[in-house]
Amino acid sequence: MMKFFRKSNGKTKMTLRGKEAVAGLCFTIPFLVGFFGLFLPMLFKSISFSFSNMQVGSSGYILQKAADGGLEHYKRALTIDPDFNLKLLNAVKEMCIQVPLVLIFSFFAANLLNQKFKGRGIARSIFFFPVILTSGIILGIESSDLLQNTLGPEGMLSSDDASTVFNISSFLMNYTNLPATFVSYLSEAVLGIYDIVIASGVQILVFLAGLQGISPSLYEASNMEGATGWENFWKITFPMISPLILVNSVYTIIDSFTSADNELMTLIKNTIFSEVKYGFGSAMAWIYFVLIAVIIAVVGGLISRKVFYTD
Repeated sequence: MMKFFRKSNGKTKMTLRGKEAVAGLCFTIPFLVGFFGLFLPMLFKSISFSFSNMQVGSSGYILQKAADGGLEHYKRALTIDPDFNLKLLNAVKEMCIQVPLVLIFSFFAANLLNQKFKGRGIARSIFFFPVILTSGIILGIESSDLLQNTLGPEGMLSSDDASTVFNISSFLMNYTNLPATFVSYLSEAVLGIYDIVIASGVQILVFLAGLQGISPSLYEASNMEGATGWENFWKITFPMISPLILVNSVYTIIDSFTSADNELMTLIKNTIFSEVKYGFGSAMAWIYFVLIAVIIAVVGGLISRKVFYTD
């Protein structure tokens, strides 16, 4: 308590650290109210729904324990439902493809935007526009029937048209000795560049903030020792930015698993709200949540071993 208050002229006054603590608490109060007042009760209800069968009546709903000791919905999702496992595997596959591409693109874009050139502020705004374009009303317009009818059923350029125009796979297979798996990965990356750019706005800002936080004196000392730009990147830039690679990895994984066009998220929403199967939908949601938590824990553990933290 002595760190937050001090005595001056016989009066107790709050220190700067105390004022900062109060300001921080004020910022967290809305989150705490929302978490404990709204989110946490719904979380416990969702758990109870997943182990129960719901019957809706005139006086409300009644929960009855599901069969197999309450595991009926979980067994059905994992062993009986034909769509859940397939879409679950597709969601993991899409995450494995998208996350590395988003991280590489956002890191590359942040390094470019960190250079000094005319119009740098406008360029940074342009890269952040996708974050605005994928929110709220604009996202609804983007996926509306009007836009689909205007651009066609496949949008501006379908995957078949794109592969015909660019013919990336054939070119790489004929003129390089790259493995077929790697060629397929590169082709999907090029054809999905729109989705990658759309998903990279926040990551670019995070990386850019980290790059601007690196002291220029480190580069000056390195250049005086005769280091090249490549050596500066691997010995200074990359280690100093590594904590943000962990942050952006976790953010991108969550963003990939919870995106609006995720088929599994759509399946869970339709099961709960359209088919009114709260128990089954809640069970699928909790299986999905546990899988995401495991993947984040594994990825976070692997990346954190290589993270460099400054004192």
